Amino acid sequence: MSRCKLIAGNWKMNQTASQAGTLIQALKAEFPACNSCCSQGPDVLVFPPFTSIAAVLQEAGTCLQVGAQNVHWASSGAYTGEISTAMLKELGVSYVLIGHSERRQYFGESDETVNRRLHAALKAGLKAVVCIGETEQERQLGLTNCVLEHQLRWGLNQVSATDMQQVVIAYEPVWAIGTGKTASNADAQAAHAFIRSLLGTLYGQSCAEAVRILYGGSMNAGNAAGLLAQPDIDGGLIGGASLKPADFASIIRAAKQ
Repeated sequence: MSRCKLIAGNWKMNQTASQAGTLIQALKAEFPACNSCCSQGPDVLVFPPFTSIAAVLQEAGTCLQVGAQNVHWASSGAYTGEISTAMLKELGVSYVLIGHSERRQYFGESDETVNRRLHAALKAGLKAVVCIGETEQERQLGLTNCVLEHQLRWGLNQVSATDMQQVVIAYEPVWAIGTGKTASNADAQAAHAFIRSLLGTLYGQSCAEAVRILYGGSMNAGNAAGLLAQPDIDGGLIGGASLKPADFASIIRAAKQ
């Protein structure tokens, strides 16, 4: 099955509204003629901070999809600092990022809360990028597959095969995020193949073959081509390089090859 590549930029806590608009303009300048997915491809998605979403949507046009970096499971209420699906839908975002390792590490995100956020997003008609990945200690102990299976099973609990059409999985080895370290092409492919195999067990082979799985561990302009050439790597969740228009554009071009 041919899966259209997806290149997603996670801006994290960077870019004010005015800076975000300028960044999108610079990125669009790299691609004066935008093409839709699977003609030239790939899909391109950015996750700005909440305060910059409106500015990005104003500049994005039809070439870029826009997502939010988090979403709460409640529709409204006393949840200071959180944001609801209705708020995001009214803005016009199409995706939400759920369970990023920094949310897990610094803000107490768990597999249970990942699952609750995912169900809220899907119920609202939003697509989701769900992040999973092991720490360096877990990797050294040979627990990578155990961690991935636990996070995937619990994060996708009671999510149907039909709903999985709106879900993207991002494998982000925690030890490779923001460290400059990157899994080898072979190691990244092995993790992605394991994830797809597990999706096959949970949902059947047809569903598993349709789900896009992104690599999210310090993909950059220098290593993107090799990673994206692997059969089970369907794109990238890009951090720092997504803030550099030329570098992000280079990764997008690598996904077209």
